[in-house]
Amino acid sequence: MQINIISVGKIKEKYLQEGIKEYAKRLSKFVELHFIELKDEPIKDDAGPSEIFKIKEVEEKRILKAIPERSYVIALDLKGKLVTSEELAEKFLEIQNYFSSKITFIIGGSLGLSDKVISIANYRLCLSKMTFPHQLAKFILLEQIYRSFKINNNETYHK
Repeated sequence: MQINIISVGKIKEKYLQEGIKEYAKRLSKFVELHFIELKDEPIKDDAGPSEIFKIKEVEEKRILKAIPERSYVIALDLKGKLVTSEELAEKFLEIQNYFSSKITFIIGGSLGLSDKVISIANYRLCLSKMTFPHQLAKFILLEQIYRSFKINNNETYHK
């Protein structure tokens, strides 16, 4: 199985870089993992709605161009489905058995994802009802992907 994680913006915090690196290493036993980091657009503190729309539109074009062909797309979205770790593990099995051996997760920048990106997603996933910085969302997502594969392989970890 191949998992792609498209994210807008670079992770600058060393502790998150190390955590992501650790989970990528752990996941290498289960999947082929690819990180696709896209440039984020600078945002002025006083940006108005039209400027925000334009920024999301520029990031949208980069995201859509980066999605691998024949990939099952999962957008991280606050309005998406909130699931347990076990339900996420089941979702991986369902995707693998019925849809594709490629899954692409999309993590938006600080403004989130455009409506168009959300509309092309096969599934919308909410990591939490709380809002996290997109850099932290990547770390949490990787941990949950790893947990899902441990669950699906009947390996201890998910206590």
